[in-house]
Amino acid sequence: MSTSNISRRNFLRTTGITSAALCLGFSFSSDGKSKVIVAGDAESSAIEMNAWIRIDSNGLVTLVDHRAEMGQGSFQSVPQIIAEELEVDLKDVKVVFAPGDPKKYGGQITGGSSTVRDSYKKLLKLSATAREVLIAAAAAKWKVPTAECYAQSGSVVHKPSGKKLHYGELVADAAKLEAPKSIVLKKRSDYKLIGKPLHRKDTPMKTNGEAIFGLDKRLPGMLYAVVERNPRFRGKVKSFDDAATKKIPGVKQVFIVKMEVFNTIREGVAVVATSTWAAIQGRKALKVTWDDAGFEHVNIADVYARQQQELKKEGLSFKKQGNPDDILNKASKVLDVVYQTPYQAHSAMEPVNCIAHYQKDKIEIWGPIQAPDWVQGDISKKFDVPINNVRVNMTFLGGGFGRKAFLDYPYEATAISKHIGGPVQVIWTREDDTTQGPYRAGISYRAQGVLTNGEISAVKFRMAGQNIDHWSAPKRGVANSSTTEGFAAPYFESIKNISFADVPFEMPIPNMWWRSVYASTNGFAYESFIDELAHEAGKDPLDFRRAYLKDERSQKLIDKMEEVSGWKSREKNSGFGVAITECFASTVGQIVKVSRKADGGVFIDKVWAVIDCGWYVNPDIIKAQVEGSVVMALGAATIHEITFKNGLVEQRNFYDYKMPRITDVPPVEVHIIDNDADAGGVGEPGLPAFSPALTAAVFDLTGKRIRKLPFDMAKV
Repeated sequence: MSTSNISRRNFLRTTGITSAALCLGFSFSSDGKSKVIVAGDAESSAIEMNAWIRIDSNGLVTLVDHRAEMGQGSFQSVPQIIAEELEVDLKDVKVVFAPGDPKKYGGQITGGSSTVRDSYKKLLKLSATAREVLIAAAAAKWKVPTAECYAQSGSVVHKPSGKKLHYGELVADAAKLEAPKSIVLKKRSDYKLIGKPLHRKDTPMKTNGEAIFGLDKRLPGMLYAVVERNPRFRGKVKSFDDAATKKIPGVKQVFIVKMEVFNTIREGVAVVATSTWAAIQGRKALKVTWDDAGFEHVNIADVYARQQQELKKEGLSFKKQGNPDDILNKASKVLDVVYQTPYQAHSAMEPVNCIAHYQKDKIEIWGPIQAPDWVQGDISKKFDVPINNVRVNMTFLGGGFGRKAFLDYPYEATAISKHIGGPVQVIWTREDDTTQGPYRAGISYRAQGVLTNGEISAVKFRMAGQNIDHWSAPKRGVANSSTTEGFAAPYFESIKNISFADVPFEMPIPNMWWRSVYASTNGFAYESFIDELAHEAGKDPLDFRRAYLKDERSQKLIDKMEEVSGWKSREKNSGFGVAITECFASTVGQIVKVSRKADGGVFIDKVWAVIDCGWYVNPDIIKAQVEGSVVMALGAATIHEITFKNGLVEQRNFYDYKMPRITDVPPVEVHIIDNDADAGGVGEPGLPAFSPALTAAVFDLTGKRIRKLPFDMAKV
């Protein structure tokens, strides 16, 4: 999968198309608004275009995708949107990745479950515009009214006569027309492709070897590098002995390299060789003496002990309504508990890697990158190269989960390329990925609540954990912007006295986005506490939530949860738990059923997940993403965590940072709520509800409250 140069002047030439083509895209004005334009408009007005659709004289539709494909399904869902309004067969749609260029494509970060929800309305309008321009071209050629023509399967048909012209026969004329100002989109009931469980376009590519991931990419004359980085996050290189390393066949150079990690510099020693194997063997022979003085060597027990102490403080208020403090201070009985969630690695199946080629006045990068526009800007600034001379090419990503939106590894690859004077692929081993981070932050929560006559009178939440905002853009004295993330918004309409605060907590551990970001930890604390309040009130936990989530969409979601799980008729000898979380404009409710194992402990019988994501494209992709989220949440809740001892990460690979196995994963039944609401996210919202639903189920079965993750299901 190669990336095409799609500048307006060279579009046809560089894509190898010499015949006429119809090209459409968006132009962005200074106020951020966009309009659909054709290539001729862009050429005459010197406008930069994004989200191109190109139809060539053979009728092939090429979509330039400005976002990454890392397993979440955008490589299928975006073409499915385009093909619907354009009236073409999906087999006739080709997708190529765009390079980083925010002037042309706007924001290109693939994260926050944003690809479809941020772009679907524009893509529908864009493809409908292409269809109408083609219809207009055909009508003009036939000298008939456009109302007598319609599009179908890549052709325009004249209804009265039955005459037909393939799109490829119309592109030359269509390219000369202006985009219509008004477009009527299809009704949802008329969709032929959207909403259907169509097979993914990238699946054959990923099974026959055609798909190019970062580790697959090769350049002429490229060398390979690995880096022995300081195992403590803020240490420096005191000295190194490379005598044995240079005896390894294929090793070319050994030198110190520095990499910025947020507001600190991480040092290491790069080993450059003619193969990955030679580079790794050379690193094994390398002897490095580290200078680890002058900073704290973290121990995990100290981290959580300090968080517990910090939770006694009031913290920085993020959201408050009513007067919960007054009620808590006067109450004769207050439910006051603490929850703890662990540090987690991303552990994407494809470890971090990047190719860079530094050439004095220009730099080119290839790799599994979630934010090509961020990388372009960062590399331009740090290496003092004009931004237009920095090209960042996306490959397929073998998982990302937020890690591959970070800027460290492209910078490191560029620095090494500059040093050696040629192209290089820098590869992180699984051990590098696990021990170097960044990580999902471990966080502790304090939850306080008061019930009056079985109803919630007041709730107060405080969180103490590292704040991503403090790393990416220092904002001391300001609460974590994600303090309420994961908490369903309708609760605020019903709970009149409630507050959320962030207690500042600093650690020399790099922390980063992780799938569903803070909702993955917030959801456990907040929904677990709602469950504890329900138990304290002596009420059914699902009925209890129904009473506080009063909006129509929540009520329909709860109805569906009851229906599919048989909640009202659940057996007495099993444990059932429920949780409802909101994440990236989608709401997910999960019910988990657990049972006792004959030899002790508990096992999960089944998970029911109901998602309300509004307008959606492909139900199979949604189900796959929710299932994958449950598996990832299961690992984080019951199997693995990152811990620190004397400043060192204790886990290194999958033998001690274990993943859920097939035998650990229960049946997951996913249901999608149909409605006409705007599209919400899909790739991340399925994760936060699982852990509180699971621990609630364990409590329902055993009477034991789980407030600290991960926990061992064999020892409950």
